[in-house]
Amino acid sequence: MASIGTLYTIPEQAQGKAIRAAAAFTGLKIDLPENYVHFESNKTPEFLAKFPHGKIPAFDGADGFKLFESTAIARYVAALAPNSTLLGSNLKEAALVDQWVSFANTEIGAQTALIFQLVKGIITPYAKPIHTTLAERQIRSFKTLEAHLSTRTYLVNDRITLADIFMAATIQRALLVTLDASLRAQFPNIIRHFETIVNQPQLKDIFGKTEYIEKALAFTPPPKEKKEAKPAAAPAPKAAKPAKEEEEEDDVPKEEPKAKNPLDSLPKSSFNLEDWKRAYSNKDTRGPDGALEWFYQNYDPEGFSVWRVDYKYNEELTQTFMSSNLIGGFFNRLEASRKYLFGSMGVLGENNNSRISGVLICRGQDIKPVVEVAPDWESYEYKRLDLNNAEDKAFFEAALAWDLEIDGKKWIDGKNFK
Repeated sequence: MASIGTLYTIPEQAQGKAIRAAAAFTGLKIDLPENYVHFESNKTPEFLAKFPHGKIPAFDGADGFKLFESTAIARYVAALAPNSTLLGSNLKEAALVDQWVSFANTEIGAQTALIFQLVKGIITPYAKPIHTTLAERQIRSFKTLEAHLSTRTYLVNDRITLADIFMAATIQRALLVTLDASLRAQFPNIIRHFETIVNQPQLKDIFGKTEYIEKALAFTPPPKEKKEAKPAAAPAPKAAKPAKEEEEEDDVPKEEPKAKNPLDSLPKSSFNLEDWKRAYSNKDTRGPDGALEWFYQNYDPEGFSVWRVDYKYNEELTQTFMSSNLIGGFFNRLEASRKYLFGSMGVLGENNNSRISGVLICRGQDIKPVVEVAPDWESYEYKRLDLNNAEDKAFFEAALAWDLEIDGKKWIDGKNFK
């Protein structure tokens, strides 16, 4: 069988594996380059003449057709085989294939790659909050995928599509980095789907033997350099003990009493913030007997106020996961005001075109005493909301329900301060 071309990739690259699997599943032959060394071969003038961006996977077709970006290559390869079913049988199924391929790459694969680079010291310095945020985002994606697979064998229809192959390649990589024994127990349908795909006769050689880690990869700090011990200094002579009559109580440093928070002096409110946090956590946000209904029945506008919060420097935001982490950092620095504050803030938009917005419910009528405990509180704009105003009320409810949309930017991730 004649080869359709050469695919530049490396064994651990999930996207390259998915492309090779798509070719194998449809009976096509695709070559791998001899003696390819990543970060060397793809920087040579010969490679850059074909693929100026220097990126892999990269496909060099037997007919001279060249292509990069994994999804584009995979779709092209899947469509080359006669009567291929990998792209779906109609326009809607084709769109669903694209949806799940994108989900595998951006919502699971990207988090796996970033976590791997963090814990291995490729991205420095290591930051625990970023690691935690990435892990939380990935688990959220696993939950979405698990729910979808709980009622079906494959992702799109009753046959294997390109979506299933991409997802299996992505999950195989996660099984080496994050998807450990405790997580696998939570997501049996993901594992069932993965094993169904990789054990297809046409795909076994491509996926090879899968390793299942018991514990997710964790960051290990590098050992500290040992400093040479300095010779011990001669003990200093003890100071003479002062006469008892010279010891005055006022000479002993006293601990300054902690200043009382002015919010504690406000009149008692009928609205219990802790009860609200529990209601929000345990009820559906909207609908009969939902959290919003509980809020309106119990809210005390004399003792509390509601504020819209917008980040001032949205034009500087890049990756959405970093924007989400920015919210998490802001909330961490508000810890001293936890008993006076509730928040729901989110990232709206997409990478390199996003904004941060949301709402805060705070004790009292002034936001400043509550938020100024965070050093970066002035990086946000605060506007008091009037819940008797339809527009303000709609904004408030959408921020709590995580379906807020501003200027065409839809809510994609959020955090609560509870």
